[in-house]
Amino acid sequence: MTASTRDPLVVCAGILVSDLFVPPLSEIPRPGQLVSIEPPLYQSGGCAANTGIDLATLGVRVRVSGRVGSDALGQQIIDELAATGVDTTGIVRSTTSTTSQTVVLSVSGDDRRFMHCIGANAEYTAAEIEASADGADILVIGGFVVLPSVEPAALINVMDRARASGARVLLDVVVPLGQRGVADQVKPLLTHIDGFLPNEDEAAVITGESDPVAQAKTLLAWGCPWVAITCGTDGAIYADSTQIIQVKPLAIDYVDGSGAGDAFTAGIVIGMLRQWPIEDTLRYAAALGASVCRGLGCHSTLFTEEEARDHMVHVEFRQIQESH
Repeated sequence: MTASTRDPLVVCAGILVSDLFVPPLSEIPRPGQLVSIEPPLYQSGGCAANTGIDLATLGVRVRVSGRVGSDALGQQIIDELAATGVDTTGIVRSTTSTTSQTVVLSVSGDDRRFMHCIGANAEYTAAEIEASADGADILVIGGFVVLPSVEPAALINVMDRARASGARVLLDVVVPLGQRGVADQVKPLLTHIDGFLPNEDEAAVITGESDPVAQAKTLLAWGCPWVAITCGTDGAIYADSTQIIQVKPLAIDYVDGSGAGDAFTAGIVIGMLRQWPIEDTLRYAAALGASVCRGLGCHSTLFTEEEARDHMVHVEFRQIQESH
């Protein structure tokens, strides 16, 4: 197959995590209380794994880049990714750190609680992103801010070289509670990417604005080409230099919102690869994001291609602002 006819390659680089999902509880147990639960779910997670698995499941050629430990959990992540068709050659096994882990605790009618061990993600570097990005048509960097060894200046160089080689670069972030100086880390990156995909809480910390529309306007003013801010059960806000669009959520039977933003990102990537109008891309992304909320885990209930196309027509949106 020649380079001109090969399938496009998406590289998903960033955090890799072994997730333990506790089924929804009616309430947090009291100290010393024993409660009975349904079987918990062990599943690969983190931005790079989730988006990579979603894309591969939907037929996209994907390479995942990240760090895991030389332990059973690291092997579990590699095996699960490979089983979905992901190229795992970009994953490095650490000999000094364990695989990153997160316990996800859900309470009915309340938001999730996350207990996280950073593990091998702390060792991941911009050089490892670059080593895996060769040949990428789209490079998706997920989990910036919780990758302490990925320095902004080094990442800018990597992104610039990727874009010079013809790749489009998308950026996602993860912002820990109480993290300071996030705007100083993120702002310099925004003129070196093709699109930004934070959630509402992350965008609030970065911009200091509580309203997603104000967040989007601030990020555009800082030089971001376009931004899609996911807002949980309130849908999403998309903005570029010509328009601001409110994407309304698709009605589903909600169980667990984990991985919804990563599935939304996968939908954006697919729309970009297919050169769809932004309206169709947002509808498809919103349908995929909603689909993973129907069950426990980050990608257990992802729509098939046929299901996504059937449901995207039911996603509504409205123009908040148009260019003058």
